[in-house]
Amino acid sequence: MQTLIERAVQGDVEAFVELMDRNSLAMYKVARAILNNDDDAADAIQSTILSCFEKIDTLQKQEYFKTWLIRILINNCNRVLRHYKRENLPGEMPETVKVDASLAEFEFKEMLALVDEKYRLVLILYYQQGYKIPEIAALLELNVNTVKTRLVRAREQIRAAYLQK
Repeated sequence: MQTLIERAVQGDVEAFVELMDRNSLAMYKVARAILNNDDDAADAIQSTILSCFEKIDTLQKQEYFKTWLIRILINNCNRVLRHYKRENLPGEMPETVKVDASLAEFEFKEMLALVDEKYRLVLILYYQQGYKIPEIAALLELNVNTVKTRLVRAREQIRAAYLQK
């Protein structure tokens, strides 16, 4: 993977495309969790790929490539959210049809719906993407203790919701 990143930084387009292919599922999961809409997620991913292609030479430490990529994606997702807030669209955004979700993935998405919005991304990055707490803190530009607190509070909200059922 490291040599692939080196080649992409040096301008090898095929290496860059391979990097994007290898990270496409992770990008989709993060974007979909933030935006809750496949079309918006696709737009954010497309913008992220373009930004990364244009700025890959600014990557300072190659071992943090995925963190760098996900941070750009999160910023693009937040940009999409701000766009919708400014427009104040009437009614609700249409929900897309979910196809072929495994039972575990369905349960995880159901669980995410039980927690406040600010906790969802932390849960996704920690449980689905496998990031460590300090990495999440760096990605989201939060204090490590804030990330820990959000994980604890998210778990408490989930536990309380299941006890009410």
